[in-house]
Amino acid sequence: MKNADIIKAGIVYIEQNLKTDITPEELAHMAGYSVWHYQRLFAQVIGVPLAAYINRRRLDRALAEISSKRKAIDAAMEYGFDSYAGFYKAFLRMYGCSPKKYLSLYGTHQSIPEVSTMLTEAELRKVLNNWDIPQDLAINDVKIADGTKTANNIWQIGGDYFLKTGDRAMLLRNAQVAKVMEAQGFAAAVPVPTKKGGDLTDDQNSFVLIRRSKGEPLPKAEHFGTARGDYGFKYGQSIARLHNALAVVEDDIQPFEQNLFAHVTEWALPNVQKQNMQWNMRIPDSFFKEYIDDFGALFEKLPKQLIHRDPNPCNILFCDGDVVGFIDFELSERNVRLWDPCYCATGILSEQHNVENAYDSFPVILDTILRGYDSINSLTAEEKKAIYYVICSIQMICVAHFESVNEYKDLARTNREMLVYIIEQKDQINNIFK
Repeated sequence: MKNADIIKAGIVYIEQNLKTDITPEELAHMAGYSVWHYQRLFAQVIGVPLAAYINRRRLDRALAEISSKRKAIDAAMEYGFDSYAGFYKAFLRMYGCSPKKYLSLYGTHQSIPEVSTMLTEAELRKVLNNWDIPQDLAINDVKIADGTKTANNIWQIGGDYFLKTGDRAMLLRNAQVAKVMEAQGFAAAVPVPTKKGGDLTDDQNSFVLIRRSKGEPLPKAEHFGTARGDYGFKYGQSIARLHNALAVVEDDIQPFEQNLFAHVTEWALPNVQKQNMQWNMRIPDSFFKEYIDDFGALFEKLPKQLIHRDPNPCNILFCDGDVVGFIDFELSERNVRLWDPCYCATGILSEQHNVENAYDSFPVILDTILRGYDSINSLTAEEKKAIYYVICSIQMICVAHFESVNEYKDLARTNREMLVYIIEQKDQINNIFK
């Protein structure tokens, strides 16, 4: 945890001094490390090199000031760019278009400090006093984003626990679903009761301590190996069994219901249309019209129920070659059931987007996951017709969300590439069950 403490101090310093010449040497000196070690540590915790992070924050701040009617050249020079040409090139790399075009698409821009919720070890030790566990257990960071970034909302406590923080309602939902899943025979990360007997702390920031579940996610290298079809089938079958269990307890949980078609057409799709112009994605206008017309005609006929909503492969646990459970139900909601098997497939692709020939393997992975699901919960004729549109829905939501958060710009780029690829694969996807 010392690493997170050191980087948090550096982040605060950077945020306060973006208009000055911030050097790796001064940040390393503050931390008591060599320049090489500090820059390596920074990239491990934040997920991008130090220089790239400082550049990203300066561009974000400058754009906010330009949005407030300040001259672009003045904002660029004040935030350390030697010329407007240098600022323009850097801006183009990060945002895909000129500041003028960006603001014509989105109207305004507010600068929001990044990783503001990063907690120190001392702060986490204080939180852990809420549970009757040994207070000297090691606190270790958890990696996310394909192991390139340290999470600032989950920590491993000793060998048997994880501490999580986040939206209180979502944490409570996760605890509730995890308990009923365990009762249904699934391995699930159930909460440890606090000293007061509840699942969550009563602090201003909500925390939950969960027990480590049996099993581990399937190693990523195996997703695209020779056994990808076998594992895809197991993923599909396990999601179908999960849905059967969730259907039994849905009335007890009373989940939030998401209207997927409205969510996409009212928010994600218009945002993707803007990004299509911003990043020159070359998605034809006919795609958006077809999505609205064709998926609109199918949507109300699709079966809906309580779903996991985030069945990334990292949230599906294997033991001895078989699926034994699921974790992370924070996003669970009532939605089209087709979402989960499709999201599992796109989740595999997003984690392996830079693997050679990974895109070539996606049709096989999608096919086997869907057939595994169909072998237990038969897909309706309407669902088979809607597969392509549900996958496009997933991708448009991901593209819109990740582009809105500076920390996830790289994920936005990955998901834009995936969306373009999936649109190109329309005929192949539609032929899966033909």
